[in-house]
Amino acid sequence: MTHPAFTSDSVAVITGGASGIGLAAAVKFAQMGMRIVIVDQDTEKLAAAANMVSAAGAADVMTSETDVSNRAQLEALERMVADRYGGADILMNNAGVGGKSSTIGDATAWDKMLGVNLWGPIHGTQVFAPNMIARNRPGAIINTGSKQGITTPPGNPAYNVSKAALKVFTEALSHELRNGPGHQITAHLLVPGFVYTGMISLPEKPASAWTAEQTVDFFVDSVNRGDFYILCPDNDVSRDVDEKRIAWSVGDVIENRPPLSRWHPDYKEAFEAFMAKAD
Repeated sequence: MTHPAFTSDSVAVITGGASGIGLAAAVKFAQMGMRIVIVDQDTEKLAAAANMVSAAGAADVMTSETDVSNRAQLEALERMVADRYGGADILMNNAGVGGKSSTIGDATAWDKMLGVNLWGPIHGTQVFAPNMIARNRPGAIINTGSKQGITTPPGNPAYNVSKAALKVFTEALSHELRNGPGHQITAHLLVPGFVYTGMISLPEKPASAWTAEQTVDFFVDSVNRGDFYILCPDNDVSRDVDEKRIAWSVGDVIENRPPLSRWHPDYKEAFEAFMAKAD
């Protein structure tokens, strides 16, 4: 089964599309013969990405230097896409930033990560979705989340909050879309594993990491199956391990354990026993 929007007749808009998972998705969609809109903030990377995507077989390629945290810039982008192609069929809200943060630290990191990781997809969806629906064509909105938005490990609360909130937003979007009258738009939450991209400051790919291309192949197969939660493994963490970690995190609420008990010294042995237990 293939998602009906994954055809050569479609227009795909991909934010953060000049590198990493976004670029791999642009190439994958180009190989399907789609028209591709690559959105990023690096002029040189955009030019290089456009050449790569054109060579992969895209019917047409458009680039845009756009700050996704700025709604007005996304509105201008949507008008350009509508003028050139009639609108978008696939919207991949993939742009993301990391960094360091603390619950009681400087607000600058919070503003940046929430602006790009959360408000970027919210703005993108609210700006593009109405015309996607009005086009009365099959479509998909894919938001790139994170496992940190589900298990929320200590160390970077701003990033965790941005991705946890994006999960909730995308769940609500899926509910509204499937109950909306007369349109064919689906929503999906991409949850990558350990992926070797520009956000990983290492000179070579670790053996435990997937490539961006592996991640995109997995997510395309998942969307074709109709999956909403696209929980990607990698070369180190299997789905079984991910499921157990997620189940333990939810158990904090159900069993009234301290928050983030997985990292609490009093629960170290209990967590290890839980992970070692056979299903």
